[in-house]
Amino acid sequence: MGGDNAPGVIVQGALWAQYELGVNVTLVGDEKLIRKEFSNGGEKGASIQIHHCSQMVAMDESPLKVLRQKKDVSIMVAFDLVKRGKAEAVVSAGNSGATIGAAVLTLGRIKGVERPALAGIFPGAKGDVVLIDVGANVDARPKQLFEFGIMGDIFTRSLLNIDNPKVGILNIGEEGSKGNEQVRVAHELFKKGPFNFVGNVEGRDIFSGDVHVIVSDGFVGNVALKLSEGMAETIGIMFEREMSRRFISKLGFWLSRRAFESFKRNLDYAEHGGALLLGVKGVGVICHGSSSPKAIKNAIRTASNFVNKHVQERLEQGLAKVQSKSL
Repeated sequence: MGGDNAPGVIVQGALWAQYELGVNVTLVGDEKLIRKEFSNGGEKGASIQIHHCSQMVAMDESPLKVLRQKKDVSIMVAFDLVKRGKAEAVVSAGNSGATIGAAVLTLGRIKGVERPALAGIFPGAKGDVVLIDVGANVDARPKQLFEFGIMGDIFTRSLLNIDNPKVGILNIGEEGSKGNEQVRVAHELFKKGPFNFVGNVEGRDIFSGDVHVIVSDGFVGNVALKLSEGMAETIGIMFEREMSRRFISKLGFWLSRRAFESFKRNLDYAEHGGALLLGVKGVGVICHGSSSPKAIKNAIRTASNFVNKHVQERLEQGLAKVQSKSL
């Protein structure tokens, strides 16, 4: 029920996912409104399941207040289905604070994790790059950044199949002495970490692909995420505008249109659909409130891959090993 254009966009994306990906989807929310979207889309015979709920969290509501006061909130019910083994993952385009809160309250945190974090996947020149955290924690202590690094390392090995990924801390300079106290202390912890730490990296390095995992607090990470999305959209608009000005440019655009379409796909956040919530005892994907059906479909694909590659189990095992060594 969450999102700027819910439930219509969510329903359409879920239908695409079920048909194209072969996954079983349960829609959690107001059954009457959901079935109306089936009718609007000509999908009355859809085999998709519906789990009715009478309440939801609005985008402008206080998440914790609603989660504590309302007993039949769709996002809480969705994560409860995971807890009871009725579902394997939750995908939401609703209030991100409510989604994270519901995940923690319902599923609990993995042992050794103080705060869950959101992992976003960025297109790099040499391959995908994981930025963690992209919005779950606007403030994070050095120890929590260290935990993000561990989770990012395991996530990248498991989901992106990158052996011994390079891990860096997002900072204003490469020197270990640069940055605020939070980052400087974290830098010392990372040097002793159970991963391939390569030091500080700058914002321009996010898209190079030279570093596979980049760690930041959620405030900086979310700014980087939104900046990159806006930049990608603007580049596309400017490119098309320039190509339409002269005949020779139009001809060049026609000849290179396939390459341009591929370029646009690589920069399109909808290709991954959302950010994965790491650190809770279950799988959750958080999407933009303005997500398109394509973004919802691909978020479900991402969740399915997370489950099928047993990333959750690997996270728990990896964090347990780190914790046992520190005792």
